[in-house]
Amino acid sequence: MPKYTVLDKDTIKNEMMPYLSVAKRGYVSQGSLIEVVNAILHKLKSGCQWHQLPVKHLFGDVVLSWNAVYHHFRKWCRLGEWQSMFAALVRKYKDRLDMSVTHIDGSHTPALKGGECVEYQGRKKRKTTNSLYFCDRQGLPLAMSEPQKGNHADLYEIEQRVDELAAQLRKCGLSTEGLFNNADAGFDAKSFRAALESHEIIANVCPNPRNGEPAEDYLFDDELYKERFVIERTNAWMDGFRSILIRFDTTVSSWKGWNYLAFAVVFLKKIHKSQKFK
Repeated sequence: MPKYTVLDKDTIKNEMMPYLSVAKRGYVSQGSLIEVVNAILHKLKSGCQWHQLPVKHLFGDVVLSWNAVYHHFRKWCRLGEWQSMFAALVRKYKDRLDMSVTHIDGSHTPALKGGECVEYQGRKKRKTTNSLYFCDRQGLPLAMSEPQKGNHADLYEIEQRVDELAAQLRKCGLSTEGLFNNADAGFDAKSFRAALESHEIIANVCPNPRNGEPAEDYLFDDELYKERFVIERTNAWMDGFRSILIRFDTTVSSWKGWNYLAFAVVFLKKIHKSQKFK
């Protein structure tokens, strides 16, 4: 019997497979696509190289090669189906979210093999990829901005990055109107506040002492800001997936695919855990 260690078989079957395309002509997988997703989840969690996937332990009657698993992963990445699947899950369970406070933070990920949207970042002293992440009050990840080259700071083209986050929230069936959003001192800029305001999001940004005295009297709730540890915890959850801790994929589509797949795993574990204790 195949081993299911990241998500159980029924969760993969009922929550993920309905949103992933299945070949109707041409190449048709001879193995179970549920087991294919399970193998992809093993790669996500362990960070092993594709050719080191323990396929004999991850498949039942029909054992597929690692090449076949990679084929399906890349197909679903190119079609953007990991992101679509995650958006569908959020729409389905959006009543379980706590949007009373939200959080934004940036993440520079080392990219050891180079590739798309990769550049040297001085603070990390290596090539990185940068994205912004958005989560709810519980720390459930909900959206990520398009990856940028690591030599750009979090505020680079911030208006476009916030537009991307807001668009993804709308795809998840979530409104941005009236949201409170925590952000650290690195986002203390008029451009960031204006970008949030354009989507009717209220910014709660920690003042940056390097900016001197603020030219305007901005709202800042210190008690609300204390909850910002939530997104740091989310980053720690994401670091638990070794395929995300360090970027080895050279294409942006694969990198986004891994991130949205990790989002889905974190989201489903939280939702199913809360259902058990009802």
